[in-house]
Amino acid sequence: MPTPPTPPPPPTPDPVSRPVPTDLSEIERGLSRLTYLAGRARHHEHLKSVSGLPLDRAAVAILRRLAGNGGEAPRPGALAVRLSVEASHVARQLRHLEEHGYVTRAPDPDDRRAQRVRLTDAGLAAIDRVREVSRRNVEEALSDWSPEELREFATLFRRLVDDFAARSEENTDARPSA
Repeated sequence: MPTPPTPPPPPTPDPVSRPVPTDLSEIERGLSRLTYLAGRARHHEHLKSVSGLPLDRAAVAILRRLAGNGGEAPRPGALAVRLSVEASHVARQLRHLEEHGYVTRAPDPDDRRAQRVRLTDAGLAAIDRVREVSRRNVEEALSDWSPEELREFATLFRRLVDDFAARSEENTDARPSA
């Protein structure tokens, strides 16, 4: 007697059709709005003007990533992956940043054909100025909050970012390679 065919797996629920709790909808809307506001050209122009740095948004993103890398000097390709942009885009930005003295590139000691990117003292000073302007903007926006509210929000926000980062890494690791 032949074995019956294996039934197909149950269909995956459509994420769009599932009901979403109101609180999660509010959080998603708030995050979308915050991302929009933080990414606007006007916001960057203010940051650029107050910091006194002639850097575009892409250059600032690269400097922030390098500064947040714990002293590790990544390869340009790894930097592009972390920023979710094309390697050629990062290469152009790195040339510009190097010409202005914000970064240096050196041969990778493990593979002389590859390069590693590091912030210079000028790059560290530049990102410190960007961070200071950003901190002042946050301070101004949250000036009416109590110290307890700030402490609670900082704790929950750190947890949110850590959970998103962990989830993002899981999704990156789970993607099939081409």
